[in-house]
Amino acid sequence: MKGCGKLISAMSGKAKGFEIENLFSALADRTRLRLLSLMADGEVCVCFFVEVLKQSQPKISRHLAYLRNAGVVAARRDGKWIHYRIIEPADEYLAHIFRAVRTWLAQDPEMKRDRERLEKVCCGVRVPVALKRAPLPIGLRNRQEADRSEPTVAEDETYPAQRRNPSTTDSSWLDYD
Repeated sequence: MKGCGKLISAMSGKAKGFEIENLFSALADRTRLRLLSLMADGEVCVCFFVEVLKQSQPKISRHLAYLRNAGVVAARRDGKWIHYRIIEPADEYLAHIFRAVRTWLAQDPEMKRDRERLEKVCCGVRVPVALKRAPLPIGLRNRQEADRSEPTVAEDETYPAQRRNPSTTDSSWLDYD
């Protein structure tokens, strides 16, 4: 095991200001793992975590603070909304561990259900009242923009009755102020 010596030396103390103990403590809680899984595609607003995980906002915020203190999540304020995104540890060995956990999260059935629920909450026909003015998570916003792209010329000629009229598209729930 060639790389074990380097990993052990990284684990023996602080690795560029990032403590291995903090990483493992942050990853030792199911709620925090679920939060990381929901952020896999980009930044997500706290309000969406509350809706998807069906937990209180203070509890979600406490777990997000724990992840921030461990150095694996960054926050950005946009008016009254706070968005969280995953950041990788600077140390290559710790980053390797973190990537392995994220790979596992992408395949776990419960985590997949959470991500599907996030997509339904964000992009469903009936958006919950508390989320009507909330900014969409970046990964889902990009997917929606691709879905809303105008049809090609060939599609317009084939299905003229189904042309989209941008002036009738209701996107008022996407208001970001």
